[in-house]
Amino acid sequence: MSAISVNKAFEGVQRLFFDTAPLIYFVEENVTYLERVKAILVLLDAGKFAGFTSVVTLTEILPLPIKTGDAILIKKHHDFLLHSRNLSLVNIDISIGLQAGELRSKYNLGTADALQIASALSANCDTLLTNDKQLRRVAELRVLVLDDLE
Repeated sequence: MSAISVNKAFEGVQRLFFDTAPLIYFVEENVTYLERVKAILVLLDAGKFAGFTSVVTLTEILPLPIKTGDAILIKKHHDFLLHSRNLSLVNIDISIGLQAGELRSKYNLGTADALQIASALSANCDTLLTNDKQLRRVAELRVLVLDDLE
């Protein structure tokens, strides 16, 4: 698959769900992905689409900075997830849990991935941004893989 520009990839996106990895790349300034994620977040900040992620993202982001005692990084993640314009955090409820179970069965997903996708569907997202190529098999929403963007 050839790389597609960020602007072209996000044409028509109305509600974007961020998987954990792209948000880690941004907050932790990953040199490989930072510019691509920044370009997406500029579109989000400009209101080109609404952004969502779930509390699962908090669960996946926090262990390393907690383990290393990096209070500054914990605060950066916390502030970004809870105070970014046009980004909403989806809470997990029973209906999301039930749908995640169905998705786990249908696609043989891990629990975290199933919860993220069920959260995206609950928020009526049309697109998922991830860096997990395996999630392309999910048919319920469009999946954009960061590695496929330029």
